[in-house]
Amino acid sequence: MTGGLNKALALTQDPLRAAAALLILAGFCAQPAPAQESPEQQAPPIRVSVDRVNVGVIVTNSRHGFVEGLRRGDFEILDDGIPQPLTAFLSVDEPAQIVMMIECGPAVYFFRNDLVRAADELLTRLAPSDRVAVICYTRTPELRLDFTTDKEAARIALRELNFVSGYGDLNLSASLFAVLDSLKRVPGKKTVVLVTSGVDTSPPVNAETLTDKLNASDVRILAVSTAEQIQQKPKRTKLSAQQREDHSEVTKILAQANQTLREVAEVTGGRVYTPKSPKDFDRTYAEIAELVRHEYDLEFAPAERDGKVHTIEVRIKGY
Repeated sequence: MTGGLNKALALTQDPLRAAAALLILAGFCAQPAPAQESPEQQAPPIRVSVDRVNVGVIVTNSRHGFVEGLRRGDFEILDDGIPQPLTAFLSVDEPAQIVMMIECGPAVYFFRNDLVRAADELLTRLAPSDRVAVICYTRTPELRLDFTTDKEAARIALRELNFVSGYGDLNLSASLFAVLDSLKRVPGKKTVVLVTSGVDTSPPVNAETLTDKLNASDVRILAVSTAEQIQQKPKRTKLSAQQREDHSEVTKILAQANQTLREVAEVTGGRVYTPKSPKDFDRTYAEIAELVRHEYDLEFAPAERDGKVHTIEVRIKGY
């Protein structure tokens, strides 16, 4: 048997140079694997520990399309800069486990229809076996639909979200912390599609410990930022001095929020999308549908189990 941490890397194929991405993995894990014992021998059972690290890799081209048909020999993996031989390789096409985690505060109210309609693009492109859950958060996360393959039930859950009565608090990291804990019991490829402004009113202790939680998690986060929609100026309306000042302050807050989202997503091998229009939302969800379906799984045996954080780099040979 093997033990390890599963992570997803998003790589971009470039004909001019090797595509690579960095992934921070926590200390290597191991599980004991019992050796076979001959029935003719009465010796005590022999147990050995075998360390394995699993790295999930997503490869896209310059147009963000998934690159299919890559083989074991196309990949090179480095542990702290040292090349490691692959002990296993698999092109993963198992059902995806997707959490639609949506900020339900009043700020989303004015473009909620675009957001929910565009989510249909994601649901339509998923495979029948893919499972979807819907979570709404403001102060705390609230499960609106548990994992199901029923995409129509997911559509109904999204349409019934209430964006008016949300709290002023937007405890993003605390809510995400709780969701990651709940996903530990869910097997398979797990992705959180986080639709949010990125604004976080969580207590600082939660924000500080979230990175550690993400490092140890096998969940990929694909964040869809609503910041561009929120800070759009009203058309054909002349703003007062106070309104211009308020808008400038909101812009600064949302810029910092987007930076935080990028940091959160990158730790998990995910990415951040910043759609500016309904068509952008459509394209975003179409790409997400492809990413959650396609993945390569690489495995290697670390030289030693030292309990330290390692930097894993994956390269595609010949590009």
